[in-house]
Amino acid sequence: MEKSETENQTQVTQFILLGFQDLKNLQSLLFLGFLVIYIATMVGNLLIVILVVTDEHLHTPMYFFLGNLSCLEACYSSTLIPVLLATLLTDGKSISFSSCFLQLFFFGYCLGAECYLLSVMSYDRYLAICKPLHYATIMNNRKCIQLAAVSWTSGFIGISIIMCAMLQLTYCGPNEIDHYFCDSVPLKKLSCTHTDVVEHINLLLLFIYTMPPFLLTLTSYVCIIRAILIIPSTTGRQKAFSTCSSHLIVVSTYYGSLVTVYLLPSSSSLNKFFSLLYTILPPLINPLIYSLRNKEVKKKALKKLLGRFLRTIS
Repeated sequence: MEKSETENQTQVTQFILLGFQDLKNLQSLLFLGFLVIYIATMVGNLLIVILVVTDEHLHTPMYFFLGNLSCLEACYSSTLIPVLLATLLTDGKSISFSSCFLQLFFFGYCLGAECYLLSVMSYDRYLAICKPLHYATIMNNRKCIQLAAVSWTSGFIGISIIMCAMLQLTYCGPNEIDHYFCDSVPLKKLSCTHTDVVEHINLLLLFIYTMPPFLLTLTSYVCIIRAILIIPSTTGRQKAFSTCSSHLIVVSTYYGSLVTVYLLPSSSSLNKFFSLLYTILPPLINPLIYSLRNKEVKKKALKKLLGRFLRTIS
């Protein structure tokens, strides 16, 4: 703590992330579980990035966006999970004021970018399946780069607004954050000034970053399913339905848990649980759902990469 020059209050200089202290008997098990999740997440996502960059057959709009998503997921996980592991090892981790807000910035940046990137990916699939004759013309290299840039930029704009609002608050104690990372919801509770403006900004941005992308994604998949229904092959319909349903389940879980945490009042334990559904789970399963089940990736790109690796070490 240090004395504020403008008012007779103590200014917080560090926070304590409590993590999962309410599950003390499971700390070791949780540490091992999240460590395995982190390793699997990084391997899966970095593998996709490497494949998309090195394999010319994957230089298509779909894999371009998948590469962007995997890069985003790797950054996302590296922002959160190492700190989470530290809280489990030390039974609560101290984090400086600046480091806490830096984590909030990168977390919010990735979160906002992913919301729009998922909708861009669904729009790409809609064009490929429902407008195949115009797909190459519409989804050219320039358009792909523009859509990816909009997704990354949108995340920066959203978190910049939230950061400006959050940094206007005064944090004068207590300094214990009952969460596993520095999020705006638990941080607001530690402020000793009114948070009405911040809450209104959060609600507005929550609407902007969830409803339009989700509705676009939902509309895209409805159109895709309608197109699938006219496929004469039963096997083809089943395969397409399986792919679309898995995508929709992941996206619905992502947006649903996001809205639950930031909109509906709930206990700290429930907030942690729902936060896991949109911070830890998607980066782990997105590589499997979107890429690694694809035969083009499994049979061609992975074999080619493995062959190059074996030739290098031999």
